[in-house]
Formats: sequence, C-alpha cells, structure tokens
Amino acid sequence: MQTSKPIELNGQAIAGGKFPLICTPLVGRTLDKILTELAIVLPKKPDVLEWRVDFFEQIADSAAVIAAAIAIKNEAGNIPLLFTRRSTMEGGEKIALTEAQVIAMYKAVCESKSIDLIDYEMANDGANIAQVREAAKANGIKLVLSFHNFSFTPGLEALLGKFLLADQLGADVAKVAVMPRDMDDVLTLLTATREASKKLRIPLISMSMGPLGAITRMIGGVFGSALSFAVGAASSAPGQVPIEDLNTVLRIVKNSMTGQ
Repeated sequence: MQTSKPIELNGQAIAGGKFPLICTPLVGRTLDKILTELAIVLPKKPDVLEWRVDFFEQIADSAAVIAAAIAIKNEAGNIPLLFTRRSTMEGGEKIALTEAQVIAMYKAVCESKSIDLIDYEMANDGANIAQVREAAKANGIKLVLSFHNFSFTPGLEALLGKFLLADQLGADVAKVAVMPRDMDDVLTLLTATREASKKLRIPLISMSMGPLGAITRMIGGVFGSALSFAVGAASSAPGQVPIEDLNTVLRIVKNSMTGQ
C-alpha cells in the first residue's frame, strides 16, 4: 500500500513527484555569501532550497530579508524556496529578535510572496503558530511545522505524537528531526516515520541526525519521508551528506526496489 505523500505547490507535486526530494541549505551570513553559495549549489540541481535566515546578519531588517529572498528566487528560478528561522532551542543561531519580531518578519516575508514554504517550530506558543499559519495561508505559502531534538530520540509514541500534532495544528508538512544515541533510536525514527505516513493527511519529513542517523537521509523515503536535506555548499545540521552522494544512493535504492 502506497502511503507516502509528496509535497505539493499550487496543486502540483514538486519536481514532478520525485520522492524523496533533495533540499540543500543556504547559510551565508551576507547576501554576497548566499549568492556565492547559490553559484555552487544550483549546478547540482537540488529540488528545494532552504534559506536559514537565522544565519543572516541583517535578520533584524525585514526589508533586507525580503530583498535577499527575492534575490535568491531570481537566481533559483523554478526551484522552490523554504524559509526557516531555526530557534536556538532547536539548534539554530542566536539572533537579536524577540519572538514577536520574528512573527512580524514572517508575516512580511509571506506578504512579499518571495518564498514558497515556511518553517516554524510546533513548540512555539499556539497563538504564534496560528499567526504564522494564517499569514502563510493568506499568501499561498506552504507551512512546515517542525520539531527538533538535538539531545536524544524520544520514544515511538512521542514521535508519532509530534507528527500528528503538526497535522492537527494545520501544517501542510510535518517535520521531525531527532538525535540518536544508538541504532535502536534510528530504527525508532524510521518506524515512527512509517506509522505516521499511514495516519497523516499531510506529507512528512523525518531524519535521525548525526553520523548514526545519516542512513535515514538515504533511505527515509522508503519509509515515507518526502524530503531529505543534503549539503550543496555548507551543512546546516549534523549528518547531512553531499548532494552528489545522496543522489547516487537514492538512484541505487530506487533502481533496486523497482527492479531496474
């Protein structure tokens, strides 16, 4: 039974329904550095780009953020752009913004329609999640609600609960990323991914981080994860593999499972 759901934009699956998609992060601290990253990344043909705006030195200037997002989109062409402020609580960079200011920036970026998807952590206050959800929905932007644990891997039921919570909170995509302490934790994440893919109404993204979890970035799609992050120019999380290597592995897995 096929339970995996592709991530869609404007009613169409990204990259013609490729599963899983490959997303490469942009972590430059200035627009010039981001454009340099893009010059390296774009020839490698990622399916999605993620701009980690928490790395951006001008994050407090919404006009500069929007201008940078527009510049990224102009360079990227048809490649969708995921906009992410990762909080320090979930592995992000320190920024000089209050959460209210982050919400204001998110609203401004959504209204500029310079992005395609936006990530917000489901651990945030429910009222803030609602504001981001409404801003995204009003501007045709897909909302990724995410959960990250860089310390350990919660139990199976807790992981399933995170996937389901994202769905209940109105996400268009649910994302769960956790740190394993052993290979049993890796199996727990993959099991949770498989079970959640049967239950959720929306696509999901999952990964086990670090060296132990790297295998989930390669075979997560088999269990239902719709997207895997890979290094194009620079890593944004532990365990990400180079996009060239990931493409090779995904091709081998697909050919092996389809008898090609």
